[in-house]
Amino acid sequence: MLREGKTYSEVCSTFAWDIPEYYNIGVDVCDKWAERKPSRPAITFLQNNGEIQNYSFGDLKKLSNQFCNFLKSLGIKRGDRIGISLPQCPETAIGHIAAYKCGAIAIPLFNLFGPSALAHRLLDSGAKCVLTDAQGVKKLSEILPELPNLEFIISIDDGSKSALNFYEGLETGSVEFEPVRTKAEDPALIIYTSGTTGQPKGALHAHRVLLGHLPGVEISHDFFPKSGDKIWTPADWAWIGGLLDVLLPALHHGIPVVARRFEKFTPEEAFELLETLQVRNAFVPPTALKMMRSVTNVRDRWQINLRTIASGGESLGSELLEWGRETFGVTINEFYGQTECNMIVSSCAAIMPAQPGMMGKPVPGHQLAVLDKSGQPLPEGEVGMIAVSRPDPVMFLGYWNNKEETAKKFTGDWLLTGDTGVWKSDGWLRFVGREDDLITSSGYRIGPGEVEDCLIRHAAVKVAGVVGTPDPERTEIVTAFIVLNHGYGESEDLKREIQEFVREHLAAHEYPRRIIFVPSLPLTTTGKIIRRELRRHAAATSD
Repeated sequence: MLREGKTYSEVCSTFAWDIPEYYNIGVDVCDKWAERKPSRPAITFLQNNGEIQNYSFGDLKKLSNQFCNFLKSLGIKRGDRIGISLPQCPETAIGHIAAYKCGAIAIPLFNLFGPSALAHRLLDSGAKCVLTDAQGVKKLSEILPELPNLEFIISIDDGSKSALNFYEGLETGSVEFEPVRTKAEDPALIIYTSGTTGQPKGALHAHRVLLGHLPGVEISHDFFPKSGDKIWTPADWAWIGGLLDVLLPALHHGIPVVARRFEKFTPEEAFELLETLQVRNAFVPPTALKMMRSVTNVRDRWQINLRTIASGGESLGSELLEWGRETFGVTINEFYGQTECNMIVSSCAAIMPAQPGMMGKPVPGHQLAVLDKSGQPLPEGEVGMIAVSRPDPVMFLGYWNNKEETAKKFTGDWLLTGDTGVWKSDGWLRFVGREDDLITSSGYRIGPGEVEDCLIRHAAVKVAGVVGTPDPERTEIVTAFIVLNHGYGESEDLKREIQEFVREHLAAHEYPRRIIFVPSLPLTTTGKIIRRELRRHAAATSD
């Protein structure tokens, strides 16, 4: 839909949305290409032992059709929710494609989530089925009594009394399947997003969300796709950045995607992957870029031939941009969005020189404004709330079973991002900060409410307040202020025990790297935590 041009104005003037009435993500990213060019490369999977598995679009169609028929035999029908808790691997893509073609609703789940994080998402969504691995089966077995709607667990590497075997199931399914005819407005997936209070909310997206992402993906990769492109990201496909900024848009365009299960991301392995698999395009979050920047003599050690790098989630500084040019010979393009409305702002080195500290300009097709507190657009130079006008193809349908929170997200026809920004005179948008208390750490957005809920389950914790505090490598770290129950004393051992408790029950990226024991928490008259006071305390406290 996006035509290449010489200037931003030219690109905008020639752009128009083309959203059909009927549209299915699974058919678009798989069957469309399998019918035209079944042998066309789709996924290159680099395993931990170094072996490489290649999957064509024909392979994806065959396997996803078999999985569709397997799901159908289990009674999975249109509108049922299917959790997908797997790392980057072919089965993750097959699971998503099959869910969409069945007319079901996919729920991407980070495979490192602990039982508590999984329990909330699966219970809230009413998921009927989960596709996972042996590690996931073990976690799910702990919480099955809490999940009355969960009928089937399917494992790609384990078949037991509590799980069905994925590949045995495929063998029972025909390679032919007639996809459900979905409308572009029909629901396709639920991505859970952290909030400042309480548990994460499920952002429900329609099939059109993929089409809504395309202009942002295309412009952030200097008019992707071009001949020879091949894309990779270290971002997990369970997050919107991995799934809808890389995997699905690339398959839509018939461009091969590199999949790699990093047990733990290391910059050296990333450089090795870029060279070995001749990656041409990469989405790399800022924290990963900072880690890669620590490696010396990159040009002498690896032969890397990237055409584009895109990054988002945190602002890049001039030093990181310059390092990108020196190391890769390309300018890193920044983009901006959020789970509810993603890929709405981007820079594009092909048509506009990068401006350090600036996010970019509105992606063609999206109407943005900076609003004052009454919801009125502000002129350039004035700080206000970044908002997006509806209707917009990339915008969510609403929060799953939560009309009240959905209504709070809008003022009139403006979706409020929760971020503040300011327009420059040349049309660039600068990110100022978050209006709420979400924590940005290593590219993840972490809601303090979920961490606090997990902390108070520990026997030693009476109450807890969580904030983000500055960190040079991760942007922010999770810092927890804890009031202990009677009978427990402050100690370093107790801190480590509490940290491990959160790692195991929630997720490794959400555990508090810093814990401060306090006699009480600062509260408003209505009992809400005054987080600004906690941040002030953290700045004045040294461990």
